[in-house]
Amino acid sequence: MKIRLVSCLLLVPLTVAAEVKPRAKPHFADSPSSQELNLAYRKSSQRDPMKTLVKIPGEDPTKSNQPVNLLEQSDIICFGGVATLVPKRAILTLPVKYKDCMKLKPGSKIVGWAEFYAVNRGWITTVEVSRVQAEGNKAFAKDASDRITKSMNLVVATFSGGPISVLPLKQPEANTETVKVTP
Repeated sequence: MKIRLVSCLLLVPLTVAAEVKPRAKPHFADSPSSQELNLAYRKSSQRDPMKTLVKIPGEDPTKSNQPVNLLEQSDIICFGGVATLVPKRAILTLPVKYKDCMKLKPGSKIVGWAEFYAVNRGWITTVEVSRVQAEGNKAFAKDASDRITKSMNLVVATFSGGPISVLPLKQPEANTETVKVTP
């Protein structure tokens, strides 16, 4: 009985394999010849898309939007032979005792903000601001504003942990309409 069972198990896969028909060979397109490629290249070079462009009147935006120097847009904080760059207006409070830290000292190693702050968090305080506050559309809360002005540490504005510029608070436009009051 064991022999029959073993022989049946061995013969069944052979009969199934004999019934499977091989697939048809895939059809491949012929690759283009060198002459066809040259002809296509000549046709594409005759159609110059730059000739169809319309010149827009006005100032050339590439001349008015020139890139500026990174150092011109940044303040440098340097301490203990390590320095970092923060955006201008990111420093909210600068006590007199830290004025010397705002210059790049020769031989200082420039590192990212996270690494610099991790080493110097004893004398640097961060204030997390919202994007609306950074744009100058919303004032700081009264208690936060008091802490910033009374702090003896260097205070840096941050957004999601990184330094960010804080624009001055925009003054609401004065109402130009006057209301006449009649007795």
